Amino acid sequence: MNIEVMEKTFETQTSETLIIGVQKHREQMKNWSSFSDFFGETIDTWLHTGEISTESKTITKLPFSGNHSSLKRIYFVGLGERKHMTADELREAFATVGKELKNAKVSDVAIWVESFTTDQLEETEVAYLAGEGLNLGYYSTLSYKTSSNEPNTYLDQVQFVTEAKIEDVVENFEVGKVYAAAVNEARTLINLPPNLLTATDLADYATELANIYDLEVEILNKAQLEELGMGGILSVNKGSVEEPRLITIKYQGKPEWEDVIGFVGKGVTYDTGGYSLKPRDGMVGMKGDMGGAAAVLGAMRIIGETRPKQNVVAVIGSTDNMVSGEAFKPDDVITMYNGKTVEVLNTDAEGRLVLADAMTYAKQQGANYLIDVATLTGGVIVALGKDKTGALTNNEEFFEEFMEAAIETGEFVWRLPLTESDKKRIRKSEVADLNNSPGRDGHMIFGGGFVGEFAEGTPWIHLDIAGTSDAGAPHALGPKGGTGVMVRTLATLVELRDN
Repeated sequence: MNIEVMEKTFETQTSETLIIGVQKHREQMKNWSSFSDFFGETIDTWLHTGEISTESKTITKLPFSGNHSSLKRIYFVGLGERKHMTADELREAFATVGKELKNAKVSDVAIWVESFTTDQLEETEVAYLAGEGLNLGYYSTLSYKTSSNEPNTYLDQVQFVTEAKIEDVVENFEVGKVYAAAVNEARTLINLPPNLLTATDLADYATELANIYDLEVEILNKAQLEELGMGGILSVNKGSVEEPRLITIKYQGKPEWEDVIGFVGKGVTYDTGGYSLKPRDGMVGMKGDMGGAAAVLGAMRIIGETRPKQNVVAVIGSTDNMVSGEAFKPDDVITMYNGKTVEVLNTDAEGRLVLADAMTYAKQQGANYLIDVATLTGGVIVALGKDKTGALTNNEEFFEEFMEAAIETGEFVWRLPLTESDKKRIRKSEVADLNNSPGRDGHMIFGGGFVGEFAEGTPWIHLDIAGTSDAGAPHALGPKGGTGVMVRTLATLVELRDN
């Protein structure tokens, strides 16, 4: 995408499409008269009669018939009572525009920045939200249909009509675009069919990502995991013909390797449930069981681009969970990487086993804080629905810091309790230190709480994105399929640490 630095007038922009925000009370809009003079006196009449909607997040498309060398159409974006519009609402409004642009195959636009400002949202923040929202809305899900041979259209050129300092506007738009591009990459990973995204493929992707941004990367194969004794990952992998991988990426933003945030992602590329086999309908969509890994990789992409002054290590345990004569079974007892033993009561509770070994490894790599991200349980959907990420923590201060980032990005997170009673049930076994499935009641808490056993005092947050990682229908910020949830929040947490 090209970002063109423009002069301050409507007449000098060269795009075919102009994007303008409109609100109910036009007299409160900054410099509205300048646009009214440019468009013509009919604009106020059409707004008054409702021909142009000012309802929040609605789009009215009109041809432009005035005297201009290139402008052909204007997208009017309804802002409602603009002074009450939040950053989340404006992001969604721009995403709605992005969807319209994609459907109309529009590749170049100009944005009148001041038309979207409020008392709370200045030009630079509007530019950031435009960069994020437009690109999130413009995303298309991959198609493998042989009839789908139309070339993709991309948003290639963006210009700005603004009175603000153009360098600041462009810089903030670029940052928003970086965040959106990382989310879209995560979406694509989640949407890939499982035969096209094995653990090896995910490791190759991570290696390529690290090389692009000059990050340190380490990929451990099956033999190396066996040498280390990573019984969690290896047990889940036993039924597969595909080798597992442990992926580690390090970003060093400080002179010394200290004060390290550790991101741990579940990278189960397909989950049949193993011998605790999922029903047919429950198995469809399990290609997205690596959504946690996708979130972590997306965050690392943003970090690689923005280069914050913060140390970060990302660890991803990746395998599939298949059925064969070699697969692990209920009643098995396995030894984890940290030496703890686990009685397997449910082979479909495999993600927590993979995460546990990855958590231990992240600590060994110097992580002083841990956040694990996983499509871990159906229980979080039962508890919170599909629009909320569930969370657990062992550290109030760290969680408050995380929530500041989540609120800034508009990604809804709700904390559930993890009590001593819950921990006792996780530790209840006649033959091992832990069991991997204490029961269906409190399922999300037991799943995340199991992972928390391997934090061992390190400040830790668990994020269960089983409900939020995949959208069953088009939504405000994108299409059906992978959402890339938590990419922006993880990266924003690191960014806030840099301030």
